[in-house]
This record gives sequence, structure tokens and C-alpha cells, in this order.
Amino acid sequence: MKKTIFGMMMAAAALSACAGGSKAPQGNTAAQEAGDPTETVSDNAQTAGQEQAGNQQQAGQEQTSEGLAPDFTLNDINGKPLTLSSLRGKYVILDFWGSWCVWCIKGIPQMKAYYEKYAGKFEILGIDCNDSEDDWKAAVEKYQLPWLHVYNTSDSRVLADYGIEGFPTKVIVGPDGKVVQTVVGEDPQFYTLLDTLFK
Repeated sequence: MKKTIFGMMMAAAALSACAGGSKAPQGNTAAQEAGDPTETVSDNAQTAGQEQAGNQQQAGQEQTSEGLAPDFTLNDINGKPLTLSSLRGKYVILDFWGSWCVWCIKGIPQMKAYYEKYAGKFEILGIDCNDSEDDWKAAVEKYQLPWLHVYNTSDSRVLADYGIEGFPTKVIVGPDGKVVQTVVGEDPQFYTLLDTLFK
């Protein structure tokens, strides 16, 4: 019975976000079953993700055993390097998104509302994927996104290290650097969890 329920949850996760890799993100996962919040990445991007399957599996196993979010350094919107571990000591939400992703864009208003609602209690680190740098910067400006942003380059291992297979995916990292929960797709459970953590 448990295996059947787990299988249904994973199937729902696959339907809630666009394909982008071969292994489900680590930590607890949740996905929205209502509607069909899906996007399709380019064949090249999907193929690149499939080629990293072996590395993703190994990285996922390491993350599960240690519980720590894999550290990384990417350039922020001003071209300066930003390292995840530099944010240690506070809750950080890693938001894997792209301007091409309809459901990522649809989720922005509620993300902004919660960022304001719990101001100072957590940080959001937007990790743009599969955009050109110009499109990424234009989207941040267009939607007036007030949190931290970094650009995930094509040679980065971040997607592989986190086993990202769909967008949007949100990974909540605790003050101790450990993964609290991973939420795939636009799922109301994500905001319920924030209310639980920060009220």
C-alpha cells in the first residue's frame, strides 16, 4: 500500500513541472495534482539532463546520507559570485525557475506576498535555468523580484547535484544547511509549510 501511494506521489510530481533531469529532488517532495502545470524544455536541455543521470544518482545518495544541501557558487545579477554557504544561519529557499516557465511566472505574486509577509525570516535565492542572461535579467526587472538571484550556466553541476527534473522546484534549506523539504511544481503545501515554520 505504501509503495502504491509513493508511486502516485511521484507520478503527480512528474505532471506538475517540466522535465529537466532524471532523478527526483532530495528531501520530502510534494506536487500539485490539480490542473496540468507543465512546461517543456528544449530537446537539447532534456538530453543534457539525461546524460548526467549517473552523476545525479551519486549526488542524490550523498545528499540523502548527510542531509546537507550541496554547496555551490554562481554569479548574481551584478556578475559577482554568490555562494550558498554564505547564507548559512538563516532559512533559504532555492527557487529553480525560468522566464520561459509559465507556472514559475504564475507563482510569482504569491512568492512576493510571502516574502513580504515573513520579511527577515527567510531568504529566497532564485536560480535561473535554461534562459539567456539577457532574458533572465529582463524577467527579474519586469516582475520586480526583490530577492537574491543567480544564473545557472550550462556547465554548472547545480541541477545534477540537486537532481532537479522539473520547474519550478523549491528547496527549503534550514539554518544548519540541511534540506528541510523539496516541493515540485506550484503546490499550496509549500505556503502551508512556510506558515508552519515562521508563524
